[in-house]
Amino acid sequence: MMFRKADFKDMDDRYRANLINSLSGFKSANLVGTQDGAGNTNLAIVSSVFHLGANPALIGMIMRPHTVRRDTLENILGSGEYTINHVNHEIWQKAHQTSARYPETVSEFSEVGLTPQWLDGIKAPFVAESRLKYALALRSCQTLEINSVEMVIGEITHLELDESAMTEAGYLDIEALGSVAISGLDSYHVTQRLGRLSYAKPGIEPKLL
Repeated sequence: MMFRKADFKDMDDRYRANLINSLSGFKSANLVGTQDGAGNTNLAIVSSVFHLGANPALIGMIMRPHTVRRDTLENILGSGEYTINHVNHEIWQKAHQTSARYPETVSEFSEVGLTPQWLDGIKAPFVAESRLKYALALRSCQTLEINSVEMVIGEITHLELDESAMTEAGYLDIEALGSVAISGLDSYHVTQRLGRLSYAKPGIEPKLL
């Protein structure tokens, strides 16, 4: 089977969205927690989170064009703070339900049955049921000219995780935390590690760690 550029234009919108969203493979499943100026909490599932740098500790996230009301994005721009919470195999169905379009004053936390967790000095809620979560301060929000999506860049200010996932070298065993992955728009997966390999050097066969 082969598709060309012209074929994409002729596809049904939902079919094309499912197809193109599947091409990037497995993506991380995250819940983004925010709060607006009136104290309304918001929770949204996002699969476009990516590492941007370790020093400073920067995380990027792509959000849809800000052409209609986007509670998560507007809350981030308003407060300058947000949290990212890994979705695990015990809450994946509740996490998916946060993608429903609830009214601005309705909290996804209460609607889907997840618990907001607050820490002193942080304006955005964490997800208590998440086993790996971090707070971020907004550092940049850029509208990409090519398709008007928003690239949100935040710096990690607080990190909380189950100590059992930590290794001496700093590697996090997120599989041990039950973190799940997403493919396409709505398919959720648990993972099975093949192994970790030693640092690659020319002419040296990598070894299993």
